[in-house]
Amino acid sequence: MSARAGSGYRLGPLEQIPLGEGRAFAIDGRQVAVFRTRARELRATDAVCPHAGGPLADGQIDRHRVVCPLHGHAFTLTDGSCSTGDYAVATYPVWEEDGQIVLELAEVRRDEGAGC
Repeated sequence: MSARAGSGYRLGPLEQIPLGEGRAFAIDGRQVAVFRTRARELRATDAVCPHAGGPLADGQIDRHRVVCPLHGHAFTLTDGSCSTGDYAVATYPVWEEDGQIVLELAEVRRDEGAGC
């Protein structure tokens, strides 16, 4: 569940996403994956892999990328570009505020067909 708050949507407490994992959220009809890297950074992308609909929130992450659990396409967490094919995902501004995850639904970048 998400609640609109000021310039973003409050998605709930930061602790709901363990370090090194992601969670999917439904926000205004969109599926968004929010990741909490082991470096304690928050990142957000589309939750669905454009290749075959894989659940990106369930993928393996490191500080820079998420790997789709279905076919191994890797997406950069900062700009959504892909390293294994001609796909890209949108990324979204996300931050912690008073212990809550806050996400702005405006896309940061979407490099469609960015020669990943």
